[in-house]
Amino acid sequence: MSQFAINLLFVGASFALYIGIAIWARAGSTKDFYVAGGGVHPVTNGMATAADWMSAASFISMAGLLASGGYFASSFLMGWTGGYVLLAMLLAPYLRKFGKFTVPDFIGDRFYSGAARNIAVVCLITASVTYVIGQMSGAGVAFSRFLEISNTAGIWIAALIVFLYAVFGGMKGITYTQVAQYVVLIIAYTIPAIFIALQLTGNPIPMFGLFSTHTESGLPLLEKLNMVVSEIGFREYTADIDNKLNMFLFTLSLMFGTAGLPHVIIRFFTVPKVADARWSAGWALVFIALLYLTAPAVGSMARLNLVTTVYPDAAGQVENYDEAMTNAIAYEDRPNWVKTWEETGLITFEDKNNDGRIQMYNDSNPDFAATASERGWEGNELNINNDILVLANPEIANLPPWVIGLIAAGGIAAALSTAAGLLLAISSAVSHDLIKKTFKPDITEKGEMLAARISMAGAILVATYLGLNPPGFAAQTVALAFGIAAASLFPALMMGIFSVTMNNKGAVAGMLAGLLTTLVYIFTYKGWLFIPGTNTLPDNVDNWVLGISPLSFGAIGAMINFAVAFAVAKSTDAPPAEIREMVESVRYPKGAGQAQDH
Repeated sequence: MSQFAINLLFVGASFALYIGIAIWARAGSTKDFYVAGGGVHPVTNGMATAADWMSAASFISMAGLLASGGYFASSFLMGWTGGYVLLAMLLAPYLRKFGKFTVPDFIGDRFYSGAARNIAVVCLITASVTYVIGQMSGAGVAFSRFLEISNTAGIWIAALIVFLYAVFGGMKGITYTQVAQYVVLIIAYTIPAIFIALQLTGNPIPMFGLFSTHTESGLPLLEKLNMVVSEIGFREYTADIDNKLNMFLFTLSLMFGTAGLPHVIIRFFTVPKVADARWSAGWALVFIALLYLTAPAVGSMARLNLVTTVYPDAAGQVENYDEAMTNAIAYEDRPNWVKTWEETGLITFEDKNNDGRIQMYNDSNPDFAATASERGWEGNELNINNDILVLANPEIANLPPWVIGLIAAGGIAAALSTAAGLLLAISSAVSHDLIKKTFKPDITEKGEMLAARISMAGAILVATYLGLNPPGFAAQTVALAFGIAAASLFPALMMGIFSVTMNNKGAVAGMLAGLLTTLVYIFTYKGWLFIPGTNTLPDNVDNWVLGISPLSFGAIGAMINFAVAFAVAKSTDAPPAEIREMVESVRYPKGAGQAQDH
């Protein structure tokens, strides 16, 4: 059986499973559609939350970023996991105690303001649409390679599949589909990692293999990796970074953004009790840890495999790399995986010195220019999209065809599971918070369900269009969404729960200040509304204010939000007594009732 047929079998079987589950768990009421009926078991919800959480950015892009970025990219791991602890300890149980369907529902009622609710809807849609761009982009990468079609066609297929099971199933269908997707993606991620760790170190546990000895050279794996990447002009893989401020703010932005992400928060509205919300968060962390502890090993081993594929003689070297580095692989002898990824356009080769060999090195490093010139190199000739490294890993390591099929199903499952959760958050905000609570309070339940499904279909179309023109790699695009959520929703939720003195005017002013300053900073460098070529300033460290990347600005936006909100609240009327009493009651998470629709 051909590799294409195996991929089709794995991907097709997983699609049939997802759609079958969605039909079985089809939403019959708005409560089913928004919160899966409110009776999901904590372990089930924990697994679904993990799948919702471990997006294309986690499955496809994070290891690619760790492979290319080394130590700095560990901010993704620290920020995302640290933020999840914030969410589990400071937000989830209290929001579940409040007993609403959506995040804008909480903000609107807590700050006794329709304006606050509507601004929260805008913040939610902005963050979620930005996040879903990364999922569609990641799904396009996976589809284009494994189904041997164009990236554009891959994104449209992903949109169709999400439409089929998310529009009809709602939260109920999505919950049980995500459980299946978690099983698929964690098996798909860990099995290749075990094979590769065995090949490179002889240790079957990837996270231990990372600190083991590289079999071929006899050196510690990370020391070997440091050597080979520095020999082609890159920083050592484990090297420290100079811009600590940017790294700190980036990690903080991811933490705050994680805690403010609406598609994860609404998962905690699906459990029966407040205690179940805490248990759900605990189980989700266990399920997430299985992938996140494996990702650094996958990233570092992928980087080493990639370099030694281009420079085969470097694999066994211990010192004196010059000869090994001048004997790069001939383009004609490139492995099959390079040929197949070239067809997708995600690997490109240009023979700049016409020697018929592949030179891969850091041609933007001025300190390495003399060495490159001595070796006869005239520029980097191999460009590889970061997002392909996890997907290509089994092929790079010559693993069996069924493992490659498994990776295909896993990568697509990761993108689709998160896309579905985000689209549900968007459609809930439009149908429940805008239409029902603002424009048409007398809408029937049937009419609200129809509005939710139409708004989800519209969100899918917008996300698909933007996925065709993303502002960065999947994980970088997702980081922008985290920055937006960090600057707008997270402070409002924290102040809503823990500050009895925060009033409606303060909350509205804070959310607007945080959102607008963050968006202006991001659009200045990434392009207005992410439209390519519309950026005001070049997106590089020389132009960033105080060296702060647009990906890191969410933490600054959050601080602006807090500062403006408290300043305005202090100079305006205190909230009514019943609101203060409600805040006090929410902070003691006991005796929560069912999620309410009023």
